[in-house]
Amino acid sequence: MKKTAEILLDMLYPKKCPLCHQILKEKNSLVCPDCFQKAIPMKEPLCMKCGRPVRMEEEYCQDCRSGVHHFTEGRSIFPYGEIWRQSLVRFKYYGCREYGDFYAKAISIYGRKYLERWKPQLIVPVPLHSRKKRMRGFNQAAYLAERVSRFTGIPWSDNLVIKIRNTKSQKKLNASQRKKNLRNAYLVTRKITGFSVLVVDDVYTTGSTMDAMAMCLQEAGAKDVYFLTVCAGRA
Repeated sequence: MKKTAEILLDMLYPKKCPLCHQILKEKNSLVCPDCFQKAIPMKEPLCMKCGRPVRMEEEYCQDCRSGVHHFTEGRSIFPYGEIWRQSLVRFKYYGCREYGDFYAKAISIYGRKYLERWKPQLIVPVPLHSRKKRMRGFNQAAYLAERVSRFTGIPWSDNLVIKIRNTKSQKKLNASQRKKNLRNAYLVTRKITGFSVLVVDDVYTTGSTMDAMAMCLQEAGAKDVYFLTVCAGRA
């Protein structure tokens, strides 16, 4: 019965490649062979703080040199571009949740060296406000966090941090507006004194979201706050 149900689901909702959006010929694959070759992760040199690409002679990007970030350190797996934008839009808004399996697998593989160095004790997704979550149907960051936890064995929590203010979309705001928009937007529900926390999300842009998350986690006692995201966008 279970096998029959799986066959019917595959017929009705066939898995698609997260990058070219074509139906995957191999049922157990997360991405097609051609797109796997194109999914090239970020390479050194990278900013030692946020993980953005920098010139060979630089240790930090301009943003991290000029501003103060509250998170300890972070990395993104892929450089953001049109292909990734389309993929993430389909994941977040058009029900292609299986794309998140590929993202989480990539995070767990390409982010392994950072996880081994950081040694986080808990994975936390960037939360959505309850109203936005009802509209979207799920929290994409929580989906990623649960899958990354499954792949890495690091525990995760979906309710440690909640969003208590329904903020404006960050997309059309500049860096200072983003920081103001997220001020006092998150609440940590319990003390985590001495914990090392990994925050998971889809895209890192200006760092305002990660800073807001880091501030509230540190106020709750977190020792270090790291992040891993699928992509790094432009500041």
